[in-house]
Amino acid sequence: MTAAEATLLDVRDLRVAYGAGVLALRGVSLHVRAGEVVSLIGANGAGKTTLLKTIAGLVHGSGGTIGFAGEGLHGVDAPERVRRGIALVPEGRRLFSRLTVAENLMLGTYTNGNADHRATMLERIYALFPVLRERARQRAGTLSGGEGQMLAIGRALMSRPRFLMLDEPSLGIMPRLVDAIMSALRQLHEAERLTMFLVEQNVPAALDLADRGYVLQTGRIVLEGTSAELRGSDLVRKAYLGM
Repeated sequence: MTAAEATLLDVRDLRVAYGAGVLALRGVSLHVRAGEVVSLIGANGAGKTTLLKTIAGLVHGSGGTIGFAGEGLHGVDAPERVRRGIALVPEGRRLFSRLTVAENLMLGTYTNGNADHRATMLERIYALFPVLRERARQRAGTLSGGEGQMLAIGRALMSRPRFLMLDEPSLGIMPRLVDAIMSALRQLHEAERLTMFLVEQNVPAALDLADRGYVLQTGRIVLEGTSAELRGSDLVRKAYLGM
């Protein structure tokens, strides 16, 4: 089996409970192969963010397993998951608003303090998002929504991930900058074959970028397929494409 065919993320029967035993995820199983872009589609409250946070180690599952690169992640904390190559661009960006753009980017390298690594990665991010070079000394809190999202993606990339998760990267961003961000993600994938797992409210944009996708409803996977298959599905067309 080639590296491109190997399963990088393997989620099996994952359950997550909130509060008094209320299940947010109800036996979710899915996989992402190395080099793929996979989208996760679902309405608000379906459990999409919970799934990403659980994979990242920010939320603990109550059952099931998560495997990454052939190893289980049970008992592995969030910083160690970053060291192993998992990065999350969270919903709402979660920037340090009083720090500069450059300082926010440097925080993405906390699992690898090598100076050469930092310089190389910084140039990589500035090439992908040139506006961040222009704003390097500007406080993150003064950026536009689109620029802030570019910074959040850049910060995650500074950790040199093997697996990049993005939670609603187009949320609250003007269409022109959404197109720029999606174009940058496509460029990143084509140039480096970076594996991505994408939660995105803009379903057409998500399916354009992704190879495959899953539909999550009330904590359960109810549909999976290639992007073309999902685009042609009556469920996706009616519920998420307005057709």
